[in-house]
Amino acid sequence: MDLNLRGRTALVTGATEGVGRATAKRLAAEGCNLVLVARTTANLDRVRDEIVSETGIHASIESIDLATQEGREALPPRHPDVDIVICNTGAAEIGTIIDIDEARWREGWELKFYGYMALVRAYYPRMCTRRSGVILNVMGVSAERPSPGTLALGMANASLNAMTKAIGGVSADFNVRVLGVNPGPILTERGMSIIRTFAEKRFGDAERWPELAQAMPFSRFARPEEIASIIAFLVSDQASYMTGTVVNVDGGISTRVAGY
Repeated sequence: MDLNLRGRTALVTGATEGVGRATAKRLAAEGCNLVLVARTTANLDRVRDEIVSETGIHASIESIDLATQEGREALPPRHPDVDIVICNTGAAEIGTIIDIDEARWREGWELKFYGYMALVRAYYPRMCTRRSGVILNVMGVSAERPSPGTLALGMANASLNAMTKAIGGVSADFNVRVLGVNPGPILTERGMSIIRTFAEKRFGDAERWPELAQAMPFSRFARPEEIASIIAFLVSDQASYMTGTVVNVDGGISTRVAGY
């Protein structure tokens, strides 16, 4: 299937690992030029070199901390005319409302919530003015199935889900699409940290994390490449009538009946 993405430019945040890296590679394979955004220059260089070697696609890098106001304000003027923006950064603290103090709660939200919101606020008006563009927010299934143990993350994701749906509901008036993806547990660097934390709490041993997969859909965790394939489809012309939609890619966790 030709996604008709060749020659377009996609900005991908959190591009050096997990879903961000897999998405960048998937879009490059479709012919997208890339702006790769993350905090660490060395990691950005590594991913860019991989992409150039594998696809020959042009990829520029931006070493920027989107958890800071300075970083959020610096990025859009450097790349004002991208066709696709994929927000994929941050993971709020894992713990209950009692476990996480206000300082750590705010620190997690600076990147996970305010980082996304700032990029949407910056790029959405630009896209509306030129009447073209796609914004896709990568969030998480905790928005649909909140848990006391991941409340800071779940609340951030739920807020981002609301923003995505609200803006996407009217963006078609300007020929712009705003979409989201809610992955379930994924075998990424951040995902593994969460999975190991739950294994430590349940079994008293983080190394027993593979046992948690037995209760997962298909008896495994998702792979970053599976999420990336859905993202590539959604930002392509093959999904040109979709906006204001958040797609759960979670193996059915969000709709699974407890105790079934």
